[in-house]
Amino acid sequence: MATKVTVIGGGTGSFVALSGLKKLPYELAALVTVSDDGGSTGRLRDEFGFLPVGDLRQCIAALADDEKDRYLTRLLLYRFSKGKGLKGHNLGNLILTALSDIYGSETKALEIVNTIFHLKGKVFPISLTPVKLVATYSSGRRIVSEHQMEEYELKDGERIVNLEVTPRAVINPLAKRVILESDYIILGPGDLFGSTIANLVIDKVKETLVKTKARLIMVMNLMTLKSQTNGMTAKDHLETLEKYLGRPLDYIIVNNQPISQSIKEWYQRQDEHPVKDDLGRDKRVIRAAIIDEKHYQKSSADPLKRSLLRHHPFKLAMVISRIIEENE
Repeated sequence: MATKVTVIGGGTGSFVALSGLKKLPYELAALVTVSDDGGSTGRLRDEFGFLPVGDLRQCIAALADDEKDRYLTRLLLYRFSKGKGLKGHNLGNLILTALSDIYGSETKALEIVNTIFHLKGKVFPISLTPVKLVATYSSGRRIVSEHQMEEYELKDGERIVNLEVTPRAVINPLAKRVILESDYIILGPGDLFGSTIANLVIDKVKETLVKTKARLIMVMNLMTLKSQTNGMTAKDHLETLEKYLGRPLDYIIVNNQPISQSIKEWYQRQDEHPVKDDLGRDKRVIRAAIIDEKHYQKSSADPLKRSLLRHHPFKLAMVISRIIEENE
């Protein structure tokens, strides 16, 4: 029986992890946030009232069988650069929205997508209720909306001290079953609050993760994020995630590959920096060279901020594979 590996996160980070893992003989699943409210996704969410589709679409693109039809992945990721009403929209988002509208169900739409794109895994929203993130800061500020959180710049010493969602939402029964049946669960990479913890604050997710026998693996982010993790070290990231998990992680994957000076300078101009590895001799930590030296170039039609530096999909997958092999 194939090892069951589940990735919990948002879009970009999960895309990276899934793109590498799908080349290995695992039974994959992706559990995805339902709080995205910016860009093309936000526009469609406001107009149609369905679950946000952007992060789902990225996971679908990652799991699409590009060996059978490499053109399908490109279609899913295509973003219109012109056209009244179309500019900025992603074709994959429109396809998912159209299927949800035709069949009146996001769950049915995902079932159909699985068939159309020959996915090498399953994709599920963490909840069937679209939500807004609510962040409370150490300064007393309170922000509602993931997009508004991303636009905010933390002041010196300011931290997010609490994250919740509105309205109240409960775990998708299918997502609950996936968590309980998993052998390994990957948390990250991706925005610590906006992508990873955003899943954990859905009702019954934390309780289900505490109950599962799956081993939990955290993929440490490469860089801090001015809007969420400014000044946070690796230990800060770890302690924050474990607070929302309600249980300790089993493994923490940390990059030890040097970051080029030019990339560091690019991030420094935005007051963002490499996440400092201060985890010392914690036996759960696995250090490896996992940076993708091919830097991401976003579409000119994409108005949202994107990470330039990312993990290398297959290098990351091989580290995860070694963890699994050592436990078999």
